[in-house]
Amino acid sequence: MKAILVGAGRPLYFLAQTFRRKDHAVTLIVRDAAESSWLANQSDATVVHGDGSNDRVLEDAGARSADLVLAATANDADNLIICQQARARFAVPRAVALVNDPDNQAIFAALGVDAISPSMTVASLVEQWATCDRVTHLVPAGNGKVTISEVTLGDSFAFAGRPIAELGFPRDALIAVVMRDAETLVPRGDTKLQRGDRVLLVALAESHGLALQLLTGGG
Repeated sequence: MKAILVGAGRPLYFLAQTFRRKDHAVTLIVRDAAESSWLANQSDATVVHGDGSNDRVLEDAGARSADLVLAATANDADNLIICQQARARFAVPRAVALVNDPDNQAIFAALGVDAISPSMTVASLVEQWATCDRVTHLVPAGNGKVTISEVTLGDSFAFAGRPIAELGFPRDALIAVVMRDAETLVPRGDTKLQRGDRVLLVALAESHGLALQLLTGGG
């Protein structure tokens, strides 16, 4: 399968690696020059620097022969345009958009664009997770290369009250969700973790150990 993925940063990197491990031909379209350079160095996918909502950029990326276009930018309007261009202008058999605002999922569907809401998917996962007493490894993925784990931050957590950005997390690991009492947070770099928080850790196998060490000790 030939896939074109439009987006940025680590999420695009992880998507590309998943597709490449299954021997699919992958082309990435990245708007930011620095990120396109980073992805070109980190991934063996073809990287095109440009705006994926521009039909000329899509054509340069090989849209006329693509089997799939996945629009995963941070802008839902751009994702909609990318998918509509892929289907109408280049007759791509499958165009899928990631929607950042879950309320847009129904709108995309009404316009004939397949849409996936990551936040709704995570919410469903958290709901299932919250019904379990103590779960350590929730989901192994990518033939065991990716681990999604639940970690409770205990007394040994050394970074309590400090932003996530200061943890020194490895590049291939991230905290996807923080559960604090009855509150569920999607954290950012300035989110401050507290002892007693339950966090959803997503990491490649080679980075999982270091990330886990930072969350369970930190020293």
